[in-house]
Amino acid sequence: MTISKFVLSAGLSSALFLGACTDPGTLNLPSDPNQNAKQGALLGGLVGAGVGAIANNSNPGLGALAGAAVGAAGGGLIGNQLDRQAAELRQQLANQGITVTNAGDRLIVTVPNDISFDTDSATVRPALRSDLARVGQNLVNYPNSNVQVVGHTDSDGEASYNQALSERRAQSVADILQANGVSSARISTIGLGENRPAASNLTPEGKARNRRVDIEIIPNGSV
Repeated sequence: MTISKFVLSAGLSSALFLGACTDPGTLNLPSDPNQNAKQGALLGGLVGAGVGAIANNSNPGLGALAGAAVGAAGGGLIGNQLDRQAAELRQQLANQGITVTNAGDRLIVTVPNDISFDTDSATVRPALRSDLARVGQNLVNYPNSNVQVVGHTDSDGEASYNQALSERRAQSVADILQANGVSSARISTIGLGENRPAASNLTPEGKARNRRVDIEIIPNGSV
């Protein structure tokens, strides 16, 4: 029994490591439209097996099997939801500058500031409001998630000013999502200023990538 617990604990640790460190695209071919559903089932099954074994001390083998089945089903459902929702968002959004990234455990809708805000402004440009409305409608259609709106800037100017600007821009985007039916209880906003760059701030191209608002769509534990 000691050996069984050791093996199952090792499996649990491996699953957690994979979930935290593995690029979702490395587990399946990038062309596979269900890659995140499959990865979710795999990781969910591994974690479920470890948790099930630990919970069932009298019969860890049986607990592992039950936990694996439940974990795989839950992980697969979440992964399938992300795949489907990402595909729908890409079809619905008109502006090609907006990107939708499936990170495996969440979707990240990235809105570059150059198409969304004027310089030093936190007012969303009218041309982008229709796309943000479509994101809001998509979120209403997929209610089993929380939404974190994160503002980012480049490193030009004072850090304190950039921090405040990123917060205001994140709130402006969140306000439009709420105006299009997304419950305020699902939405949180955060400004990170220049603290989490996506590229180098040493080039104009890098700075442009860093000026953005990310809409992170994070599924709940049950779907």
